[in-house]
Amino acid sequence: MTVMLLGLLIFLGVHSVRILADDWRTAQIQRMGELPWKAAYSVVSVIGLALAIWGYGQMRLDPVWVWQPPVGLRHAVSLLMIPAFVLLVAAYVPGNHFKARLGHPMILAVKLWAFAHLLANGRLGDIVFFGAFLVWAVFDFRAARRRPRPESAAPGMAGTVATVVIGLVAYYLFAFHLHVWVTGVPVM
Repeated sequence: MTVMLLGLLIFLGVHSVRILADDWRTAQIQRMGELPWKAAYSVVSVIGLALAIWGYGQMRLDPVWVWQPPVGLRHAVSLLMIPAFVLLVAAYVPGNHFKARLGHPMILAVKLWAFAHLLANGRLGDIVFFGAFLVWAVFDFRAARRRPRPESAAPGMAGTVATVVIGLVAYYLFAFHLHVWVTGVPVM
């Protein structure tokens, strides 16, 4: 679990800079330039995420059970992941109503993903892993709501329909084809 905790600390720590030290972040971007800042941010994030995922996989080899979730909650996760994928896609598709209305759909997608996975996983490592993401997303959403919204394209039906279709296709591909490959665990 130590490797997973280190990875979470690095990954979520880097992603918390804007929450905890936005002025420092802005100063670093001005000092380094936007591209070098994004490159360094990305490299550290990838290292942290890789450590967290590898540590999570190692934790699953010798699990400590806290509770045994009912099988039906796995179905709830599957259902909750549909809007999570749509919200994730909404962060990138310009001119959709989700982003216009919610402002920060990716953070909401992370909240939904983490909450859903907490429902269906009762091992201590799962609770720490998904719980850390959920707590981070709550604080990040609060911080993001206090910042002025960036300019975005006016929402239209085409952007919204594209968001839903791409989100559903991404959900299908991940749930039925990639989840086992990425996590080693079938969805059902």
